[in-house]
Amino acid sequence: MRLYLAGPLFTEAERSFIDGLADDLTEAGHECFVPHRQVFEPLDAPTVFAVDSDGLRWSEAVVAWLDGPSVDDGTACEIGLFSELIRREPDRYRGIIGLVTDWRAVRRRDRGMTDGGINLFVGGAILEHGHLVWSIDELEERLRAWV
Repeated sequence: MRLYLAGPLFTEAERSFIDGLADDLTEAGHECFVPHRQVFEPLDAPTVFAVDSDGLRWSEAVVAWLDGPSVDDGTACEIGLFSELIRREPDRYRGIIGLVTDWRAVRRRDRGMTDGGINLFVGGAILEHGHLVWSIDELEERLRAWV
């Protein structure tokens, strides 16, 4: 399946996590669009938007890494754009999987906070068209169910 990997990508640790996830998913047979691996010439807002939007349209599903104190703003935008693609062409696009591994969100979820306190609008877009998962193993299970 063609996957768009969304998530924060501004620190070495963030890029390393997404790169490792992309490598694992590629090894499992998926093709991955990873935004920070793309060539942006020139590196400006219109180019980034054009390249990443093309990546979203190319993809069949989005895997959105949601860890951190709040959902990354670019990730939230990618979820929103892909949600609209699904709404317009439900036979073309599979869905969105929100991946949460952040212990803060897991503890909030375990204490009864809806969806671990993920922004309700962002969470709603994900749940309308897919799933929230709480581990990489659960992510892989959901992807296998879509293949």
